[in-house]
Formats: sequence, C-alpha cells, structure tokens
Amino acid sequence: MATPPLVIMGVSGSGKTTVAQELARRIDGAVFIDADDLHPAANVEKMRNGIALTDVDRAPWLDAVGRAMRAATRAGSTPVMACSALRRAYRERILAEEPEAFFVLLDVDRAELQRRLKARKHQYMPASLLDSQLATLERLVPGEPGVIVPITGPAGDVEDTVLAKVLQAR
Repeated sequence: MATPPLVIMGVSGSGKTTVAQELARRIDGAVFIDADDLHPAANVEKMRNGIALTDVDRAPWLDAVGRAMRAATRAGSTPVMACSALRRAYRERILAEEPEAFFVLLDVDRAELQRRLKARKHQYMPASLLDSQLATLERLVPGEPGVIVPITGPAGDVEDTVLAKVLQAR
C-alpha cells in the first residue's frame, strides 16, 4: 500500500521537522516540505515579535500548504509536510487542497516541549508562544484522517512508530 501524503503535526518543539525529514528519507519517492517556509513575510514578522497568529493570518498560509502538497503529489512524489496544523479547521483547509492528506500528531508532554524549546534557537518561533500553541491545539478526533503518536522514546523509534501507525490506520 502506498504511503499517503503526510502532514507531521504538533506544537513547536514536538519534533515535526526532524520526524518529517527522516520519514521523507525513508519513504521511496517522498519529498520533505517545511510549512514554515510557506509563511508570508508578515506572519514571520509577527511570530518573530512574539505575536500569535490569528486565523486570518493563517488562511493564506494553510492554502499554500495544501497547494504545495497537491503539487508534489501531482508531480509523482509523496509529500511529507512538517506543519503545526493545530486546529481541525486548519486541517480541513489543507484537505480542501489535498484530499488524501493524512495527519500524524506528535504528542509530547509540556515539560519535554519546554525543555526542547529552551535548548534550541528557532528562526522566529520563541518559546514564549508555546502556551498559545497548546491552547490552540485541537487533537485529532475519530473521523479525521490521522493518528496520534505519543512521543516517549529515542529518535529513530519515533519514525518506526509513525510508519507502523500510518500503515495500520490506512
């Protein structure tokens, strides 16, 4: 069974980029896409200044995420997108552009998220926005195309677990 277009999702510090990059390396014909690269300049500036984005801010970005996934699929690749996709409405907006998208929520506890964020320097996502992201997060619910993967083990095990859960859910 072919791997569907994947959106590796979660709050900042959950490991989206790391996991998505590794999955894209492991999946034959896959291409990694970082949703952060698709943000309009105004969004980047807001986040750099510690200002949480609104749904109005996110709308064109989410459309671009879906279009990038669809373009990769049409080109014959399997897109593996690192994208927060925090709310169901955001995921639905992505699905409107790429109906086959499958979401993988990386579920990391708050203390570990804080530890990770303090240990890294993101280009425009300050650790101070973690509370805003956690408040915004709507977990996947039955009926949504996706799985929740608790993150408790070492790197490497995460990708194995994600691939197993994706194949099992399909």
